[in-house]
Amino acid sequence: METGRLEAFSDGVIAIIITIMVLEMKVPHSTELEALRPIVPVLLSYTLSFIYVGIYWNNHHHLFMAAEKVNGGILWANLHLLFWLSLIPFVTGWVGENHLSSIPAALYGVVLLMAAIAYYVLQLVIVSSHGRNSMIAEALGADFKGKVSPVIYLAAIPFAFVSPWIAHGLYVVVAMMWLVPDRRLARAIEACEAGKANEPKR
Repeated sequence: METGRLEAFSDGVIAIIITIMVLEMKVPHSTELEALRPIVPVLLSYTLSFIYVGIYWNNHHHLFMAAEKVNGGILWANLHLLFWLSLIPFVTGWVGENHLSSIPAALYGVVLLMAAIAYYVLQLVIVSSHGRNSMIAEALGADFKGKVSPVIYLAAIPFAFVSPWIAHGLYVVVAMMWLVPDRRLARAIEACEAGKANEPKR
C-alpha cells in the first residue's frame, strides 16, 4: 500500500485539530484593547499548541516522504498518534481557561508525553516494516530528540504541582528544541529522489 492515502487522512485530521483549537478563542464583545486581556492565556496556550501540532505535521510529512510502503501495523500506529493529537484542543482549552492551575498543566504534559511516545512507536513500526538496513532506518538513526523529549515531559508533569510556570517552561523548551530543523529525513528523501532520477529509463 502506498503512503498517499494515509498522509491525506492525517493532514485532514491535523487541519481539524487546528481549527478546533482556534474556535476555542472567543471574540471579545468590547472594542477596547483591555478586552483582550482575559483571552491572553488562551492565546498563549493556543500558540504553544499550534507550534506543537505544526511540528508533528512537519515531521510526519517527512517521515512518510521517506517511507516506501504502508501496512496494517503502520496504519494503527498512525491512528494511535492521531488519537493523542486530537486531545490537544481539549487540554489547550483547559489550560487557557485555568492557566495557573496544576492539574490542567499536568494533563497537558500527559497528552504531550503520550503523543511523543506514539510518534516514537510509529517510527519503530515503520523501521520494522522497512528493515533495519533501510534508508529510513539509517536516516532516523539514534533519534536523540525523540528520546529526550519524553524525559522532559516526565519531569514537567510533577513540576506542574510545584509551579505550573515551570511545567509550561519545560514544554516550551521541548518545542524550541524541535523547531531547530532536522535534516536527517530531508537528506534521505533527496538521496532517494536523486537515485530515482539517475535510474535508466525503460
